[in-house]
Amino acid sequence: MLTRIYVIVMLLAALPVWSQGGTNGAGGSAMQTPPPVSGEAYPMAVGSEARSNYLRAGVVLTTAYNDNVLTGIGSEPISDVSYTISPTIALDHTTPRLHQTLTYSPGFTFYQHMGDLNQGSQNLNLNFQYRLSPHITVTVRDTFLKTSNLLNQPFPPYGGSISGSAQSPLKAVVAPTADQLNNNANMELTYQFGRNTMIGASGTFTNLHFPNPSEAIGLSNSDSQGGSVFYSYRLSRTLYFGATYQYSRIFSYPQNEPQNETQTNAGLLFFTIYLKPNLSLSLSGGPQHYNFSQPSLRSSGSWSPAAIVSMGWQGHHTSFSALYAQVITAGEGLSGAYHSNSANASARWQLERNWTVGLTAGYAVTANVDSTMSQANPGGRSASVTASVQHPVSERVNVEFGYTRLHQSYPTIAVVSNAPNTNREYIAVSYRFTRPLGR
Repeated sequence: MLTRIYVIVMLLAALPVWSQGGTNGAGGSAMQTPPPVSGEAYPMAVGSEARSNYLRAGVVLTTAYNDNVLTGIGSEPISDVSYTISPTIALDHTTPRLHQTLTYSPGFTFYQHMGDLNQGSQNLNLNFQYRLSPHITVTVRDTFLKTSNLLNQPFPPYGGSISGSAQSPLKAVVAPTADQLNNNANMELTYQFGRNTMIGASGTFTNLHFPNPSEAIGLSNSDSQGGSVFYSYRLSRTLYFGATYQYSRIFSYPQNEPQNETQTNAGLLFFTIYLKPNLSLSLSGGPQHYNFSQPSLRSSGSWSPAAIVSMGWQGHHTSFSALYAQVITAGEGLSGAYHSNSANASARWQLERNWTVGLTAGYAVTANVDSTMSQANPGGRSASVTASVQHPVSERVNVEFGYTRLHQSYPTIAVVSNAPNTNREYIAVSYRFTRPLGR
């Protein structure tokens, strides 16, 4: 991770030099980067949440009841009450050429009875977008998470951060109380070289590690690298059409088994329509090829259709995003390559000035593509839903009530097979203050 950050810093340091180069011949209004080729999540802020140029700091106190805190241990779930304190700082700064956001939230969770589960957490999310010239933009995104309580984070396992890209990592299996390190970094460069034409390229790096294997029995560490290039053509003010090539290479490290490698290549056509400025619908699809290899076993590969449908809507009082994807993927805790069908949705409503309701839901079905591994790792299915209600008590104090239901059916993964259901109810009280930043 340090090497990647160093490379990114060196690239950003060179940006002022690059931007002094020749100008583009592109005229007309700036094109948007369609969701199928942009790694950016659909915005979900409503009401006063949708703002920019601010510095925000505060603290969140959360108490939660979880009826299955020791997943994978014993045949009966064990319940407990947890308490979490999370200081938070957030920055959103916008200039004519630069837009940068940063959110950092460390925390500590302790349990009323299961003291061995007590642990600190780190949560960092940054987005850096710089316009080198009127038609060239570079974007750097990074999300880092260190936690032992995945359900207690700002970015829930399903639905909380939805993009329209097929390269978004699959979160097939969730180990709610296992120590884990997760990092997802992405760098993208787009160039509008004509009035209605744009090209771009991106690179993605993802890591998922479980430092304590006994807490994640049946799950695998994974590292992945990927890249893509795309061409986009603006048919009209609201219609975009294009093509993209995507490549990924994923290494999985099963416990007590040899590592395996999955490579995928996909050529996709995409179509995006902007029904309104803040409402879009995207379709993409095409052939995808995979190759799976593991020492002492024959390599396998084949072609399969890939399809992605997504939409996003951000209104003043309502926001909604949804994604359906049929792809071949690997990593993110699973060992091997899998056919994946997944659907995610997230919605927020500001019912009144002082009441906001949120709902996220997700469903995923995976099936191993390799017959020699399907008996040991056949795949499975998972479903999750989280409902929440927020109510500000004062200008700086906010109260949130929520409920999460998580079901996971993976018979060969011990960490979830013994007790596949998790129910969690929580109350969070936050104190924060905001300072505006000048342009």
